[in-house]
Amino acid sequence: QVQLVESGGGLVQVGGSLRLSCAASGGTISTYGMGWFRQAPGKNRDFVAAISWNGFDADYTDSVKGRFTISRDNAANTLFLQMNNLKSDDTAVYYCAALSASRWYQTTKFLPDEYNYWGRGTQVTVSS
Repeated sequence: QVQLVESGGGLVQVGGSLRLSCAASGGTISTYGMGWFRQAPGKNRDFVAAISWNGFDADYTDSVKGRFTISRDNAANTLFLQMNNLKSDDTAVYYCAALSASRWYQTTKFLPDEYNYWGRGTQVTVSS
């Protein structure tokens, strides 16, 4: 069973940048597609970005395209999310999640229920 731990969240001003990390243990992420989701208070957990197990394919929700970049280092068993030009609407708890590579092409990658393992999240607060 894969354990995921997010880090790198914090308080940043509008227009600033943060880099989130998601460290995996108990298994290798090379056999998983990986995703980032976020949840603001009182709202659903929403898809942010996903990357295939080999890093060749990536998807983003429209609101972060051109500002966020998802990447992975399978050798380091770590997933990243580089967030630039942050906006107030980006304030949320950010979660990383793992999706079995064997199911990558059978899912949308956009739905939380499609993922097998989750971290506990890291808070990102963007102040204006």
